[in-house]
Amino acid sequence: MKENLYDKLVAYIVENQDRFYRLAFSCVKNQEDALDAVQNAVCKALAHYEDLRNEDAVKTWFYRIVLHESYAILNAKKRFIPADDTYYSEIPYEEKRYEIHDDLYAQISRMEPDTQNIIKLRFFEELELREISQVLDMNLNTVKTKLYRGLKALKIAIREEDCT
Repeated sequence: MKENLYDKLVAYIVENQDRFYRLAFSCVKNQEDALDAVQNAVCKALAHYEDLRNEDAVKTWFYRIVLHESYAILNAKKRFIPADDTYYSEIPYEEKRYEIHDDLYAQISRMEPDTQNIIKLRFFEELELREISQVLDMNLNTVKTKLYRGLKALKIAIREEDCT
């Protein structure tokens, strides 16, 4: 049974690697860090796949690991003080298939982290609200409330931006 779960996990990771990268990139906003986050998540998942109690929860379990690894990289960077300004002169990376609408993405980035994650998981990763509540370990009603408040705030902010 555990070997079957391992094979299922490997197949799931390989099949959805673009989605995991995209989620990590939306958090860390850096190509190398996103790749590191996904790689660390894969290593942790394969090392601890036996801890997974429910085979049907592979999807939400792995998304949670990717988010945790992305935020771990961000937290480590906060503690790192660059020696010179070359660290910040990085050229932004964008995938050709995934066009980022600057206005919308900038507005989402200004929201609180929970709301950002909910919107990204719902609309960019197309997860169901129930799955999002499992990934973020939140009550389903809390997820719904934060999503609808965030969408309302986004609508207002984009309207204001269009008027100026």
